[in-house]
Amino acid sequence: MYALEHDAVGAPAPVPTSTSSYWRFYERVAAAQLAAWMPEERAQVLDLSGDDTRRTTQLRDAGHEVFHVGASSIDGVQSVDADSRSLGWLADSCMDGVVAESRTLSMSLATEEMAHDLMRVLRPGGRLLVVVDSLLAGLARLAHQGRWAELADVPSADVVLVPSSDGTISRCFWPEQLSELLETAGLAVEWVRPRSVLTPVAVELALASGGDEALSELVSTEQRLAVDHEHENAGLHLVASAVKPG
Repeated sequence: MYALEHDAVGAPAPVPTSTSSYWRFYERVAAAQLAAWMPEERAQVLDLSGDDTRRTTQLRDAGHEVFHVGASSIDGVQSVDADSRSLGWLADSCMDGVVAESRTLSMSLATEEMAHDLMRVLRPGGRLLVVVDSLLAGLARLAHQGRWAELADVPSADVVLVPSSDGTISRCFWPEQLSELLETAGLAVEWVRPRSVLTPVAVELALASGGDEALSELVSTEQRLAVDHEHENAGLHLVASAVKPG
């Protein structure tokens, strides 16, 4: 296990800037993935998406009873200002679904304990949708920081912790590591997919030349690619769906 210090000055950033058109594409892909995953019948869903409430309102608008962990007040949603990385304040088997879009498992230092917590609050048959930092993105950040020795050690490391430019430290996963983490917690993994197979550069170039028409086509293409590339390490984040046996 190791953590690194800071980015190398002048190196190209491994993550697109906040103004990149890639994030408009990313948002559409995230919304499409959640729409395909969410229950058809009305369900009680715990939302751990943090300050980004777009997934919260999407769940609410689909007719679900949403419990959002965060300080935001959202019409038609029960908000709880609590620590999303420690769910001891929730009873066992109280939710039909949990959506953890805020990279909860990557940002929690007690990752294994957090995975058990996510399983614990689900009712039997309840499902989890979780997003984590991919090890591919972690490798890019290591290279960006110029930490070549640590980069070479990654294949033999059980746990890889990599700091971001904002000072936070995240745990990065191979698909197999994420599956093992969830299964050890008692969940049955349905699938692990890249959030996006298409690279930021490819998306930016396509949007620059094709605009909104290209955006719709890119999202459709991405949905097909993500299924075709299940359990492959690609893109900035991995998305997993798991169910609590019942």
